[in-house]
Amino acid sequence: MPAFPPAPPRIHWPNLAVALMIMVGGTLYPPVMADAAGKADHNLAMALFWAMSAGFVRGVGFVPQRWWWRALFSGWSCMAALLLASVL
Repeated sequence: MPAFPPAPPRIHWPNLAVALMIMVGGTLYPPVMADAAGKADHNLAMALFWAMSAGFVRGVGFVPQRWWWRALFSGWSCMAALLLASVL
């Protein structure tokens, strides 16, 4: 039985838009990732950079083969990282 080729990757615009907004926002106004004392908030930065990375990976249409990479860089993990960043 012939195997069907996988569907071509498609751009996922919501995740790509989130990644671009985090990238541009962090570039233009870095204090958004600082605490009240002006020091870097590493937990917030980690959550935002995870959301940005997942947004770019899923946004350009790449879906990893291995389940743990797919879970780490999925659209759902992008949303979870944004939720974590909003809580922090």
